[in-house]
Amino acid sequence: MALVTPPPQDHTARPSRTTRRLAATAAALLAAGGLALSQLPSAGAEEALAAPADTVRPAAEAMTVAPYLYNGWGNPPDPTTVMDATGVSWFTLAFVLSNGYCDPQWDGQRPLTGGVDEQTIETVRAAGGDVIPSFGGWSGNKLESSCGTAEELAAAYQQVIDAYGLAAIDIDIEADAYDDPATQQHTVDALLAVQAANPGLKVYITFGTGQNGPDTSLIQRAADSGLTVDGWTIMPFNFGGNGQDMGQLTVQAAEGLKNSLVEIYGYGEEEAHSHMGISSMNGTTDVGETITPADFETILGYAQEVQLSRLTFWSVNRDRPCEGGGADSCSGVDQEPWEFTGVLARYLD
Repeated sequence: MALVTPPPQDHTARPSRTTRRLAATAAALLAAGGLALSQLPSAGAEEALAAPADTVRPAAEAMTVAPYLYNGWGNPPDPTTVMDATGVSWFTLAFVLSNGYCDPQWDGQRPLTGGVDEQTIETVRAAGGDVIPSFGGWSGNKLESSCGTAEELAAAYQQVIDAYGLAAIDIDIEADAYDDPATQQHTVDALLAVQAANPGLKVYITFGTGQNGPDTSLIQRAADSGLTVDGWTIMPFNFGGNGQDMGQLTVQAAEGLKNSLVEIYGYGEEEAHSHMGISSMNGTTDVGETITPADFETILGYAQEVQLSRLTFWSVNRDRPCEGGGADSCSGVDQEPWEFTGVLARYLD
């Protein structure tokens, strides 16, 4: 995600304790070193790898394209307007943070129920879509850092899953949360517990990258612990410097991620691509790069070629034209309203 500073947080009230049920589940899982059911290889995956080269691939499922929508930033659009204009039906809803005491709240201060975020979810679902809550982001108090143990972090994730009956979650791990090895490990352990408690839940991990691919410490830690996720999603922007071909640099970074997944998990190339995602940024980035609709066409073409598991961007709030550099409500580049979303939506065709 881009560099965003959330509103001030109120730390005056402590939350309720974590649920005994999930804490027990997590503790048992971690003690046994067991693997979640979702980590077992499927016959379907083996059949897909053995399919003839000319097999027609099915259209991607709707949640594959879910641009970030952030109610705590700028002028959030009406999601149904975007849905009607582009055909997308899912959004990645940012950001679930900590209020300072391992209690999940939107931006660390808005309640899970009864507020604007729940209203957004209800609006999207009433229109036939759904959301993927995103935990973390660049700034604010992260649950991954605030929760003292993997069991407590798993319980915090579970609280959000239960509040909305979720089909998928996104862990956007950046900055201090990513840089601390202990935080990385108990995030991995918490996700193992969550997968065990929620068979079929899709789990995406979103993290930064360099031009040639990402740091591999979290991928290695996950693999060593027996964690597999549905999409390792890189954010290929904020490299620095204007005038670069951001579409091609995105492909280059993604292929670096693929190589790491092949090496660390032992995947073949097709399987590695099926566990990958891209989360770009539309328009002018934080460091002055320019990502245009043409760059998104390049990203779309790559995704179609290799069949990525996730295609998203930061953010639909900015998917509008404006004068000057990009801001929280516009991209800063020449575009039609919702044009970036519309390009990625074609991945669903």
